[in-house]
Amino acid sequence: MNSEKKKTAYLFGALTVLLALCFFFSLKVGSTDVTLKELFEILLFQDDAMYGKIILSIRLPRVIAAMVLGGALSVSGYLLQIFFGNPIAGPYVLGISSGAKLFVALCMVVLVGQQIHISSWFMVAAAFAGSLLSMAVVMALAGKVKNMALLVVCGVMIGYICSAVTEFVITFASDSNIVNLHNWSNGSFSGISWEHVRISVFIVTITLAVTFFMSKPMGAYRLGEAYARNMGVNIKNLRRILILLSSILSATVTAFAGPISFVGIAVPHMMRGVMKTNTPILMIPACFLGGAVITLLCDCVARSAFAPTELSISAVTAVFLAPVVIYMLLTRRSNVHG
Repeated sequence: MNSEKKKTAYLFGALTVLLALCFFFSLKVGSTDVTLKELFEILLFQDDAMYGKIILSIRLPRVIAAMVLGGALSVSGYLLQIFFGNPIAGPYVLGISSGAKLFVALCMVVLVGQQIHISSWFMVAAAFAGSLLSMAVVMALAGKVKNMALLVVCGVMIGYICSAVTEFVITFASDSNIVNLHNWSNGSFSGISWEHVRISVFIVTITLAVTFFMSKPMGAYRLGEAYARNMGVNIKNLRRILILLSSILSATVTAFAGPISFVGIAVPHMMRGVMKTNTPILMIPACFLGGAVITLLCDCVARSAFAPTELSISAVTAVFLAPVVIYMLLTRRSNVHG
């Protein structure tokens, strides 16, 4: 094993250890704190003592969901950055998450108002439809707007429109269960159930497996369309697959946790800096691990900083990750002018 491969293995090892530490720290910390001894007894022996139900029924599914969905959102952002060839692309910035949020909110308001039960699979399907519609609008604009910065501004405007309509719908909903969607619409892992965890793990695992399988043609596409064609890559099909995979991942996140800001933009940039490469076969697992770590830490802050009051996850990610995006933009600008 050469030094480069050793360094990569150490970095993945460090990310895995960091994720494990964040996992146990997130389970331990909260409005009701537990000792490490109590935590391991609950996890190992399924203890139903005083803190058992809090850990096993509330915190554990929430922590697993934060890991899986945070990693999925980061990979979704990375796929969009490959698609557009620009590091400032992401599902939140381009309005894709907001489109998914709007469709889920509308379906829940209409169907719950008619006393119709909504399954978790239906929520994912609604979010996926919203994601695809928003992506279609962005793609239509991309055909007319060649300037990526202007396209991002258009995406932000689409996101604001979708968020405004969603807020209008939720605000004037009469059913108490629908009104409680307000927290979800701002981004929150509160109320995540084991059913949500099982479905999200199933969808994300399959999507990530397909994404990893596509890493070689993605690597060729990243080096330019002409190079990819010479390598036998079908550009049109690859672009469709990138849109599909990114939409599935971002839709799954939005269906269960609402829109989460900046993770899809900032984490891939951070992982490129850590890994010192942009090769998809390395960046896909790195983005997943990095997204899981960042989202876990931000969720821990969201529910613990002002307990029992809980902040929205997007508010916390914006505070910590927006400076990363600003730094990325300034660095990129200086590199262009330099």
